[in-house]
Amino acid sequence: MRMDYILYAVAILFFIGTLASAAYSFEQEQVWIVSTAVIGLAFAGFGYTQRPKTETSPATTRVSELTPSQPQQQQQVVVVTPAPPQLPVTEPAKPEEATPIVEQPQTPRSMLTKVRGIGEKRTSQLNALGINSIEDLANASPKDLAAKMNISPKITRRWVDNAKELGQKS
Repeated sequence: MRMDYILYAVAILFFIGTLASAAYSFEQEQVWIVSTAVIGLAFAGFGYTQRPKTETSPATTRVSELTPSQPQQQQQVVVVTPAPPQLPVTEPAKPEEATPIVEQPQTPRSMLTKVRGIGEKRTSQLNALGINSIEDLANASPKDLAAKMNISPKITRRWVDNAKELGQKS
């Protein structure tokens, strides 16, 4: 049985309990009426979230839509799937034709990404502040940097320390 049906049934039971307590209500049972109604609504809402999702794809066509003049006893679904594209077959390159991979020298902008915690977005922010290399970052004041970038000084201190370590290694 589907989960949403079970949750709807529980919600209906709570609504019946609400009606029963409202029919035999005393002044002290007002909380009981409200609470059962709220719980019933919660189960109904949760049941609604658990319903199966319907998929509407253009590839699915009903047979009755194809031939409307013929009555059918049973609904059938025809699924039309496109064939996967055929990739051209190429021969592998011969070893003597292979070109060697040449490493590109890294720009100072991409060098800043070697510092832990700095990605492309932070690199562009640092470049806007005039910090274009690891040496610039190592010489920067963590407090000033934190104030300008509106982030924690703890983070900028880690960046500066890591930049100093990277500067010593080079």
